[in-house]
Amino acid sequence: MSGELIKLRIKAYKDAKFSDEVADGEFKSLLNPDKYAFKYKIESNHDQASGTSKSSPKFNKILPEDLSLEFVFDRTGVITDYGSPGAADDQTFKDEGGGIIDDIEKFKKVVFDYNGDEHKPNYLIISWGTLLFKGTLTEMDITYKLFKSDGTPLRATASAKFKGFVEDNLRVAMENNSSPDLTHIRTVKEGDKLPLMAFRIYGDSKYYLEVAKANNITNFRKLTVGSKIFFPPIQKTS
Repeated sequence: MSGELIKLRIKAYKDAKFSDEVADGEFKSLLNPDKYAFKYKIESNHDQASGTSKSSPKFNKILPEDLSLEFVFDRTGVITDYGSPGAADDQTFKDEGGGIIDDIEKFKKVVFDYNGDEHKPNYLIISWGTLLFKGTLTEMDITYKLFKSDGTPLRATASAKFKGFVEDNLRVAMENNSSPDLTHIRTVKEGDKLPLMAFRIYGDSKYYLEVAKANNITNFRKLTVGSKIFFPPIQKTS
């Protein structure tokens, strides 16, 4: 290991593909966090038909994770930025007239400011050690804790929460979702019958005629092993 202090870094992007960087849109923490927390949530469907007995909740989808972080801003001189080992680029963060206001404004510009071009907050990549998180800011609280005699703040903490962002194709792969609202492609195996395949996808074999129509299958009783069948999203009927 080099001994160089690696800082938590936030990089801002204008687009959901993380290809268009925001100008001057990078923030490096002055003091690395002593912890960060992930929150995971599974969404279930609790609906039930009128007049029926209570049923178990049905899995709907896995929601993107939430990340909670606390950032420290300090201009009292206690935080030292150590540069490369042996280099004369160490500096101590002291008040230079503006307290920590400039530091916080820089932080807000990256994580909080509204992107006028895209009409939405910036997309963010947060990285530090094994942490690599893509998402957007959902809420932030800033608490000022220490002041100069004239009221200028010297120390503050920012508690921030971020909502994870997962590209659509990766999200579907992660969830391994078999929802009838999604498109599916299946390879015909020995013994497969179209009604049975429709049942596996939609939970009801009666939709096999719609699948046959979508694939121009004229003889659904004799499927070719190795062929691929397209199962489109359907509107279920009772």
